[in-house]
Amino acid sequence: MKTTGFRYRTTTVCAGILLMSALLAGCFGKKETVGPQKAGSAGQIAYVTTDKARYNPGEPVRYTVTMEETEQGGELIVRYKHLDEIVEETTIQWDGSPEVKWEWTPPKDDFKGYMAEIYLKQGREIADHANIAVDVSSDWGKFPRYGYLADFMAMDSAEQEEIIERLNRYRINGLQFYDWQWKHHIPLKMDGDQPASQWPDIANRMVSYDTVKTYIDLAHGKNMKAMNYNLLFGAFEDAEADGVKREWGLFKDPLLENQDRHPLPDSWASDIMLMNPGHEEWQRYLIDKEKEVYRHLPFDGWHVDQLGDRGILYDGNADKVNLPETYGPFLEAAKQELDVDYVMNAVGQFGQPYIAKAPVKFLYTEVWDAHPLYRNLKEIVDQNLKYSGGGLSTVLAAYMNYNHADSPGEFNTPGVLLTDAVIFASGGAHLELGENMLAKEYFPNKNLTMPDELKDALIVYYDFLTAYQNLLRDNAADIELQAETVNGPALSSEPERGKVWSFAKEASGRQVLHLINFTGVTGMEWKDADATQTEPEEQTDLKLKVNADGKVKKVWMASPDYYNGSAVALDFTQKDGVLELTLPKLKYWDMVVLEYGSRP
Repeated sequence: MKTTGFRYRTTTVCAGILLMSALLAGCFGKKETVGPQKAGSAGQIAYVTTDKARYNPGEPVRYTVTMEETEQGGELIVRYKHLDEIVEETTIQWDGSPEVKWEWTPPKDDFKGYMAEIYLKQGREIADHANIAVDVSSDWGKFPRYGYLADFMAMDSAEQEEIIERLNRYRINGLQFYDWQWKHHIPLKMDGDQPASQWPDIANRMVSYDTVKTYIDLAHGKNMKAMNYNLLFGAFEDAEADGVKREWGLFKDPLLENQDRHPLPDSWASDIMLMNPGHEEWQRYLIDKEKEVYRHLPFDGWHVDQLGDRGILYDGNADKVNLPETYGPFLEAAKQELDVDYVMNAVGQFGQPYIAKAPVKFLYTEVWDAHPLYRNLKEIVDQNLKYSGGGLSTVLAAYMNYNHADSPGEFNTPGVLLTDAVIFASGGAHLELGENMLAKEYFPNKNLTMPDELKDALIVYYDFLTAYQNLLRDNAADIELQAETVNGPALSSEPERGKVWSFAKEASGRQVLHLINFTGVTGMEWKDADATQTEPEEQTDLKLKVNADGKVKKVWMASPDYYNGSAVALDFTQKDGVLELTLPKLKYWDMVVLEYGSRP
């Protein structure tokens, strides 16, 4: 397994690592920040992984730590934590060999996130520190961390294994297989009664059956779900020769002369002709073709796509069609005939109120120009919670550095991290990671590559999303929690340049204050289209006053930008309901957690 680009900055940590002081009293001195860093940096813990991205209750977690070889050896002290509480602790002897393996069986509670904090002790000193998160959930749709695959040419299996292992380290628990299909109206090309060995996709890229099947099997080995991508209303121009009837279509005029179509490049196999999702014969036709897919490929579900608002449309009887109203009946019919998982894209939120009432695992929004600002991302997550009565999580397909991706280059790390901070703090997840990283709605676009600093930082961000999922995404509700800074930049209830955006939620009996740093940034559009976003100005020893509504017994913070995401206890005072506390660091995003002894 390659670890290039996925190693940790595990800075030597001596005295003052707050979470180890009780264990090694007297050994600690100055407190140091620990976080990810570029490949090739010094550090004895080179890489940490587990065998799966998600675990069912009662299932053991198998850890593998890759170490830099040394004759000294030492001990790995492992603390398994739920939020800030230690669940279990163990010590593992290390003889200096390149790998250390062990198992841990988490508590049998369902839908819980954990962080394993791994400390290397050599003599009386803590020489290194790395973290990795664990998700124990019987259903991936509760806390989806959605990724994608978009290349299905004949491939060496080792290359496929490396891609899936990398996504596993990001804790990705579901994969959208984008444009794997032959024709939209006949997804799987058959050769007699068996699948063809290969076929061209709509862009005339060759797809290998063996590659698709191997990817599904590899995903299942990591407990990831494999989702079959297809439109709910797409057909090729030659579809009538395959039994599709023109009167099943959607038309732009009441004379039925102009069938709605989605134009594609001349070099591609076809434009996409739009069919009526509400037409029962079209439903039966496409669902039957999808059944054939599942007979030959063990996909777990159907990622259902659409094309957004198409304007005024007519059916084959020249009656107007309310397109989003057809989505629910289509999904209901598909679920009844093909009982798999469903996710459906709401392009720019088009049709989301209807999709939210259909049998989908979570809500998925492809974010476009009507929602350009950081605040819009939180608004979409909040809106989706209302649509689903608080019952469904949200994944946002939000394409980064969009204009910059018109030519070769690199993703801009500050732009990506700020957008992820906003999405994750708001309670959502970001569809962005696959063989590469998404910059365009056409997933195979690979003009931009990820710099090592971004690869490493996102490992910590996804660990953070996973470990603290019970505070971020588990029925977290917005609350009012007044706070202000004593020193440093002002707090704002809306994202503003030069200020720190603060908003609060209540989850798992705790109040959670999110602080997102917009000091020193160049703009407030999340897409960072031209890759010009700058790093926020780092704040240190930031003093806060918080108006608590009861007697606070404990305050702690965690940040993906600080101490590898570990929870850190904070000293505080409380007088007349006002808490005073100091945050050691705010880079992109801090999460401050208040736990109460009593409340009115």
